[in-house]
Amino acid sequence: MTKAALGLGTYRIRPSALSDAVARVATDPATAWIDTAPNYLDGQAQSLLAPALARHPIPVSTKIGFLTIQAAKDAVVDGAITTGEAERGHCLSLPYVHWQCARNRTELGREQLDLVFAHNPERADCDPHEALRDAFTALEAEATAGALTAYGVATWDGFETGVLSTPILHQLAVEAAGTEQHHLRAVQLPVSLVTATAFVQALDGEGPIAQAAELAWQVYASAPLFGGELADLATRELTALLNPDLTTAQACLLAAASCPGVTRILLSASTQAHWAEAQEALRSPSIPAPTLRKVLDVLATA
Repeated sequence: MTKAALGLGTYRIRPSALSDAVARVATDPATAWIDTAPNYLDGQAQSLLAPALARHPIPVSTKIGFLTIQAAKDAVVDGAITTGEAERGHCLSLPYVHWQCARNRTELGREQLDLVFAHNPERADCDPHEALRDAFTALEAEATAGALTAYGVATWDGFETGVLSTPILHQLAVEAAGTEQHHLRAVQLPVSLVTATAFVQALDGEGPIAQAAELAWQVYASAPLFGGELADLATRELTALLNPDLTTAQACLLAAASCPGVTRILLSASTQAHWAEAQEALRSPSIPAPTLRKVLDVLATA
């Protein structure tokens, strides 16, 4: 079984820790990756990352969808969104996507974006599929123009509620691109021992993760420690079952990284110690599927 690589998430990281965190990620160039969004850290995440990224030109995934108060004001002034869209705080319209991609490039100091996620399309004011069709159309145009390499969809509960599915996303991308050779290459969703619906499905070769893997898409696991709460929820008995040589947090992280089809685990680690612990965990052998099933069954009945 192949384990996922480790990536730096920036949703919960301390702003003062960003520069050092980027430098730590850059020490392993073969797997280095950072995930961010224009609305993270009160809208400052990308600008704060830019100086460190100039020193360490490693791949970055960012997002489109959520608008900060300032971004909404600027987008209205530039004619990219309406006042109503600004008030809703979330938009995936074609003009907005082009506008936000340009702003992302400016804030990150990049001429080309590595990967852009449509962020929580389940929050769209209209039919999420229609919103994604518009967003994908804009993102395909950005890719054709050489402004981005690939795009994806990042969701919190879109797959679990049935609003989204991997086959539907693929079909929408085909429609947007006019060909099977589209640039939709990734999904991001919560994968942990708590947010376990897609996890359980993946163990059976079903659901969004397995379907994405069949399409050779990258699967990014967000919140692998459930916002840091999972270490308090899991017992030492469960930890010993997963891997007795690891701490509870390490064992839970390794469990998510062992989920079939997951290619990258995103962790917001503000300190050297937390990052080193995560690296140590992912150097351990993958947890076998039968063990993962047993632990997930125990947690489901707890």
